[in-house]
Amino acid sequence: MIGCYIGLGSNMGRSRDIISASLEMLNRSRGITVTAVAPLYRTEPQGYTEQDHFINTVAQLDTTLQPLALLGRLRQIEHSLGRVRSIHWGPRTLDLDLLLYGEENINLPDLQVPHPRMHLRAFVMAPLADLNPDLIIAGKRAADLARELSRCQVLCCFDK
Repeated sequence: MIGCYIGLGSNMGRSRDIISASLEMLNRSRGITVTAVAPLYRTEPQGYTEQDHFINTVAQLDTTLQPLALLGRLRQIEHSLGRVRSIHWGPRTLDLDLLLYGEENINLPDLQVPHPRMHLRAFVMAPLADLNPDLIIAGKRAADLARELSRCQVLCCFDK
């Protein structure tokens, strides 16, 4: 089993229900066990800002799937819950990002792990720090990155 972290986000439809459904689908998937889920955060959009706020969290998984197979399963779940890829960083019913896959560094056209921008995003680092505050990302503790990023990126935790 390999320990992984995935980011989950939604800003279309019933976002909380969609995230919950995606976690259930992940946990029912062969070779995947959801081991922990961080609280939900309400966050401002990044990049394309003419859209609603997002609901975000991070989940910890154990998996026997190889990285590209796991990515394929994440995309299947996105699609089954209504994800349509039309505007880069635009509104979406569901976004599932593979953030970390064990200790591996992966640099493929469709998959970069660790996720190349996760250390720049409070909406990833805050929930990741809730799960593993001492995890080292880009040379810093997740908790320290979350604290730094939260000073300049607005987010509100629903579940704390």
